[in-house]
Amino acid sequence: MNKMRALQWLVGLFFAVTAALYFNCIPAYYETLLTQCISNGCGLSVPALTLDADGLSKHEVTLLLVAIDVAFTIAFYLSALILLWKSSREPLGLLAAVAMIAFGTSFPSLVMVGSADGTFAQHWFHGVSAIGWVTISLFCLLFPNGSFVPSWSKYPMMLIAAVGVVNFFYQGSLWEKLHLPVAVQFVWYLSTTLLLIYAQLRRFKRFSSPEQRQQTKWVVYGVTVCFFGFALISILFDPSFYNGKANSFIYLNAVLHLCLSALPVTLTLAVLRRRLWDINPLVNRTLVYGALTICVALLYTAVVLYLGNLFRSWNHFVVSLIATGLVAAVFAPIKEWLQRQVNRLMKGRHDDPYAVLLELGSQLMQPLAPDAMLRAVALQVQGALRLPYVGIAIDMEGQETIIAEAGERRDGQDFHAYPIIYQGKTLGMLYAASRSAGEAFSAEDNIFLEVLLRHAGPLVNNADMLLGMRRLAEDLQESREKLVLAREEERRRIRNNLHDDLAPRLAALALKAGAARKYVDKDPVIAVTMLDELSHVIRTSVRDIRSLVNDLRPPALDEFGLIGAIRARIDEMANPARLGETETGLNRLSFQFDVPPTLR
Repeated sequence: MNKMRALQWLVGLFFAVTAALYFNCIPAYYETLLTQCISNGCGLSVPALTLDADGLSKHEVTLLLVAIDVAFTIAFYLSALILLWKSSREPLGLLAAVAMIAFGTSFPSLVMVGSADGTFAQHWFHGVSAIGWVTISLFCLLFPNGSFVPSWSKYPMMLIAAVGVVNFFYQGSLWEKLHLPVAVQFVWYLSTTLLLIYAQLRRFKRFSSPEQRQQTKWVVYGVTVCFFGFALISILFDPSFYNGKANSFIYLNAVLHLCLSALPVTLTLAVLRRRLWDINPLVNRTLVYGALTICVALLYTAVVLYLGNLFRSWNHFVVSLIATGLVAAVFAPIKEWLQRQVNRLMKGRHDDPYAVLLELGSQLMQPLAPDAMLRAVALQVQGALRLPYVGIAIDMEGQETIIAEAGERRDGQDFHAYPIIYQGKTLGMLYAASRSAGEAFSAEDNIFLEVLLRHAGPLVNNADMLLGMRRLAEDLQESREKLVLAREEERRRIRNNLHDDLAPRLAALALKAGAARKYVDKDPVIAVTMLDELSHVIRTSVRDIRSLVNDLRPPALDEFGLIGAIRARIDEMANPARLGETETGLNRLSFQFDVPPTLR
């Protein structure tokens, strides 16, 4: 807690000093722009600009340039304040706040132009510039759980930090001092930016929970918009493109800073975690209108160039008018086509369920088992709707069991349940995971699933019947095994009875008969007694043999049949034992307890 408190104070002090120096440079920046930069240029920061006679004045151009830079920095400062207020107890929240402070301060040309005369301020801003790129890179590699993903990304991060430190000692002119071409600098920033995007995408696919995936989407969206916006607009900053006109430079500068302003918004929303707005509609619109803008620009340029070369005598106004009309005519069809393609890219083919059914039907024409058919249905739903997980469950012995699934099931996923009905009976449920945390299915998604599940009912019914037959076969096999075991156990018992009881008894009969023969002449009385005992043993043996035979096949089976014999046995066991009228039963039982004297 003490370390975190110290970090909070350190970040707050860094924020206060940086903001104070920044706002202190605004008057000097304004004066330098007005007296030097607009007329003669200030290196790479601000080129020399040409003022139109009927356009903006020098004071107005200067004021607009200052306003753009200050507004850009204030947006980053507001983001840093929100992060310090809401997430100051989290290390990643503090890291994001430092990144917003440093990058928002160092990117505008204000700090380098306005602090050219101040030694301390200039060194401070060089350090802030190095901190900005290093902290943004570190944040993208650690967010949202604080670990490097992939694990080897820590080594490029060390290289990024080393380049930042060296650039600080070279006062922000590392590339110029080493005489490296612009292409090397471009490749460096391109590779590092792509690394940050790749790290977030890999984390998104492999390791993130649903909530972390929603956060990762915001970070990837912000970094991607900033990178591509900066790359595309930087190309347009070539003086040959805008002819050094002040108005064009202001427009390009404003659009560039606006694209980079997506970074504080998206990072703030990602770090705050709770109540995250669904970013998918924003990404959808960005892709559609970005692609639409490119298509319209290319079409307009192609038409103008083609007609201009074909009809050189035509007025440029006529050519532009024809190109504009053609673009207006194809605008709506192109937009609809792009919207459909982007929707399919993000949400699958929910708008064309019958094409999906046609593909599913072609798969089901193959000789597949019913459970394999259900897996094909789950795979088709997952692929058509771009879902992370789809499972089909049926009731088995009173318990719901997943019998087919597609995708990877994770903890924390939101599931939508859809009943599978066949002939008015609910046979099972289809569970579909949301594309992202808290995202509901659209009406088109629900219609798609409703149409598909109507055709999945017979498949689930067949699978249910097949599984029932399998369970019945397993029960029958188990019953057969028990029957064989019981028969073998009965045979073993009969063998033991014959060997251990009846056989010795019959052998004893032979011995007693021989002994009685000897006593017939010597002592007839003893012989008669022995013969009586022998008769008793014979009767007992006969009774045991009869009982043994009855155990092998009870007479009730021949008299009543199997079912009747079972019922008779059940009735016999169910009736309580009773004494007849002439029966007195046994003597009364008496119990005696030998209790120690200590317990009496």
